[in-house]
Amino acid sequence: MLRIAGVLAVVALGLSSAHTKVNKHKPWIETSYHGVITENTDVVLLDPPLVALDKDAPIPYAGEICAFNIHGLEAPFEAVVLNGTSGEGQLRARGLVDCELQKEYTFIIQAHDCGSGPGGTEGKKSHKAVVHIQVNDVNEFAPVFREPQYRAAVTEGKIYDSILQVEATDQDCSPQYSQICNYQITTTNTPFAIDRNGNIRNTEKLSNDHQQQYEIQVTAWDCGQKRALHSVPVHIDVKPVCKPGWQGWNKRADYEPGTGSKQLFPQMHLETCGEPLSSVRTTVELQTSHIGKGCDRETYSEKSLQKLCGATSGSTDLLPAPSPTTNWTASLVSDSGRDSDLIFRFDGRQAAKIPDRVVPQNLTDHFTIATWMKHGPSPGLRAEKETLLCNSDKTEMNRHHYSLYVHNCRLVFLLRRDFTQVDTFRPAEFHWKLEQICDKEWHYYVINVEFPVVTLYVDGVTYDPYLVTDDWPIHPSQIDMQLTVGACWQGGEVTKPRFTQYFRGSLSGLTIRPGKIESQKVISCLQACKEGLDINSLESLDKSIQFHFNPAQSILVMEGEDLENMNTAVRKVSYINSRQFPTPGVRRLQISTTVQCFGEDTCITIPSIDAVVMVLQPSEPRITITGVERLSRPASDFRTAGGISLFQDLHIISTVTRADTMARHTAGVLEEIIHNLDYCDVLVLGEELNPEQESLQLQQIFLKGKHLDTTNSTSGMSIYGVDSMSHYEQVIRQVRYYNRQPEQLTERRFRLTCSELNGRYTSNEFNVEVNVWQSSEAGEHISHMVALPQYMQAVHHPSMINDLYPNHVSGVPSTATVVIVICIAALVVVVVLGIYRIHVTHQQDVKLAETKKETDVDWDTSALTITVNPMENTEEPQATEEEASEEDEEEEEEEEDDDEDDEEDTSAESDDSEEEVDVQLPRMQHSSKKGQSWENTRCY
Repeated sequence: MLRIAGVLAVVALGLSSAHTKVNKHKPWIETSYHGVITENTDVVLLDPPLVALDKDAPIPYAGEICAFNIHGLEAPFEAVVLNGTSGEGQLRARGLVDCELQKEYTFIIQAHDCGSGPGGTEGKKSHKAVVHIQVNDVNEFAPVFREPQYRAAVTEGKIYDSILQVEATDQDCSPQYSQICNYQITTTNTPFAIDRNGNIRNTEKLSNDHQQQYEIQVTAWDCGQKRALHSVPVHIDVKPVCKPGWQGWNKRADYEPGTGSKQLFPQMHLETCGEPLSSVRTTVELQTSHIGKGCDRETYSEKSLQKLCGATSGSTDLLPAPSPTTNWTASLVSDSGRDSDLIFRFDGRQAAKIPDRVVPQNLTDHFTIATWMKHGPSPGLRAEKETLLCNSDKTEMNRHHYSLYVHNCRLVFLLRRDFTQVDTFRPAEFHWKLEQICDKEWHYYVINVEFPVVTLYVDGVTYDPYLVTDDWPIHPSQIDMQLTVGACWQGGEVTKPRFTQYFRGSLSGLTIRPGKIESQKVISCLQACKEGLDINSLESLDKSIQFHFNPAQSILVMEGEDLENMNTAVRKVSYINSRQFPTPGVRRLQISTTVQCFGEDTCITIPSIDAVVMVLQPSEPRITITGVERLSRPASDFRTAGGISLFQDLHIISTVTRADTMARHTAGVLEEIIHNLDYCDVLVLGEELNPEQESLQLQQIFLKGKHLDTTNSTSGMSIYGVDSMSHYEQVIRQVRYYNRQPEQLTERRFRLTCSELNGRYTSNEFNVEVNVWQSSEAGEHISHMVALPQYMQAVHHPSMINDLYPNHVSGVPSTATVVIVICIAALVVVVVLGIYRIHVTHQQDVKLAETKKETDVDWDTSALTITVNPMENTEEPQATEEEASEEDEEEEEEEEDDDEDDEEDTSAESDDSEEEVDVQLPRMQHSSKKGQSWENTRCY
């Protein structure tokens, strides 16, 4: 028996070993499944279908699938085997699935084969697969309104965009069934409408007399077209017209220049029609974009404004007013503006080359570029670069060394350094994208360069670049550069050099300051408005009122909770213009107000107010220049180091005509006022000054302590800068005229004009005529070749003197007319004889002059002239014989020292004179005669 039992055991072990070898493979399923189940059902639709495969098939048990196991007890699903041989299975819900509770499920599934027999012993498991189940929503819920009823109030006679808004919700889980797609008013024949967002509006003006209250029913649909089970009632009350808003204000407020701050609404108050307000917010806006460069600013020249604001000196004005010395802007289209603002308009065809003598040569890592710019969007779909300022190669190449341009409403500053300065990759382009660049309004742009940091100021506010592009430095070359405004110069890479990248817009006050950057305080001063809103008696303003001004003081916002305090604050709002001569015209005002009631966002609507401030025409000043208009000076005064003073007795005054309210007559009263000047020009009339022998001079010491500068040329002198009239007087009185050879001068005429506000007000034209007075000093340069007979004496003809010099007073009696005519004829004869005698006996006369000095006759080898002295009075006592002798001896010594110079000067005097014939006759000393001195005469 024991032996039989052992055999059976061996056989059983053999069978078991055989079955283990048959179940060699694990079942196989997909790695992931996606399923969909509709809520309230139990069948899951899987993609792909649930199928398990086993390579041991068709071996019984080993190749069959016995189960699918789900890992994750929280998942309300089960998997069943539909066919163990084919491996088909199905996923089912163990209970009803609710989308509103959970929209998605994720779990793990695994397949098991049947192993070695019916009991599934020694079975194998497949890998784990991920199953993702989505629950489809069923539109089982209807929309429900948030409020059981709604109530609103409207004022009769008005059309509202939105009276109130109703809102419904839906509990379904999907967007399709949970969103509200439509609202509808179910009440018929009502003057109301509702939009898809639940906003109710009136379709016609309502009347309290016709109906004081409306009740309408509103229903809602979700996007699955399921309607709300219950409509919601909406009650709308119609209130009589109360006209809430500001009352007691005038549409126009006149502003008299120079009166300081003026209240705009001294009697205004807000009517709320009995509504209790929780807060009031009032905004007052002063609109001045149509005035000059955005508001009433100072219109002095850019350099003058920089001095007034304390800017660092050394800036270069690239867009000055056209003049003989600044002629590169003459071809540009300029506009003086409404208040003499110098504005240059560019339409894409104009540009200017800056002369090399003007271009700043010492740009370092620190400099400032500033300009006023008005620019709009660029035309066309593909906007091109629009260059404000460009420094490029003049010839051969087309490299841009630095430039400032606009591209697609972006401001770009390019700065390329030379290899001689640095040889590393460094920042080269700086970009700013701002709304101001293309808003068609004036803005003040300042670029401060502290390389590698570049900061942009727009209307005093700083902006950092949003993009900085690096680049290599430019290779050094000997090519000259060309600085241009309004376009960029393309000197190379083209057949013919030309401008490119033209600017379209307006520019004013374009300057470069090398070596230093400008402070924010100065920048704010340069762009500051001189007009704006103000609050009178700020200290008396209630503490509960909060107020805020924008930087330009053109917008004032006030907020408060108390209505009476707000009314008091609004009555204190004022307009102020600090300019002495503001720009006359209209300034528009707009007042907008919003109010809040307790428990409501907005209860009443306050209409905006449109008003104007009319700045009246200021009393125009009349600038008057007075002084001596004719100057006659000895020739020696012109040759001195300082020359002669042209305006020694100058006076500048300014007067205005004020209306005399006390007098019955309409004529005004003349009143002297004090204000600044910004330039005075001394213009040379006639031919320009000869720089080799004449000039206008002004020592710089006289400008010390004043805001004045000068420019000087052969056409005149300009003194400019914003300063007082007294300072201008002091400086102009020191302007002197110098002439190295005054004997050649017949006359010189100068014209002086002064200006205030860049030419808005100009003075009279004050003319000065300068003549050379051929005095006794001039008469000492006489010829020694002809001796005047002692019985001849030159006498002034009164008619000649009066014709030439109307102010001259002659003492010659009328009975001497015949004698004067005879004398003149005798003089002509003597001149002819003298010239003949010079040529015949020149050498003999010279020897005689050397050996016989006791004869007291002085000879001169100069040409013979008769010199007219219009300043001498014929009634003056004639020089004595001894005085004449002393003068001749002194003259003889001077002539011996510089005989050649005297010959040249005397000849020049004779040759250059066209209107007068100057013939100098020798003067003889006679012991028996006194008072024989020669006066100048002019023959016509």
